[in-house]
Amino acid sequence: MVKRLKTKSDRRQRRQQRVRTRVSGTADCPRFNVFKGLVNFYAQLIDDNNSKTLVAVHSKSVDKKQDVGERKGKTAVAFLVGKSLGAKAKEAGITKVVFDRAGYKYQGRVQAAADGAREAGLKF
Repeated sequence: MVKRLKTKSDRRQRRQQRVRTRVSGTADCPRFNVFKGLVNFYAQLIDDNNSKTLVAVHSKSVDKKQDVGERKGKTAVAFLVGKSLGAKAKEAGITKVVFDRAGYKYQGRVQAAADGAREAGLKF
């Protein structure tokens, strides 16, 4: 008999593990990982070969008075986090990344962070 995963977070972690086996970041092309909490949003670029975080940004550290287009609320903040991460990555000399959505659906805040990073110049 197959064990059923009960909670939403258990199912997300299972999807995350499945994706993580295929997606890996290097120093040249790091993994762009996102985490969305109930209040804050986090994004980081990870070099999996050396197990190091190259660049990290969270929603508490971004300037929320920038232009975000039609986005509102948490989606607007996620867009700014992606944009800020892209700017920091360019300073560090990183232009190409592999996107890791961490088991979340590619919509809402996750998509907004990816759009912000693309607008800042990162290539997926």
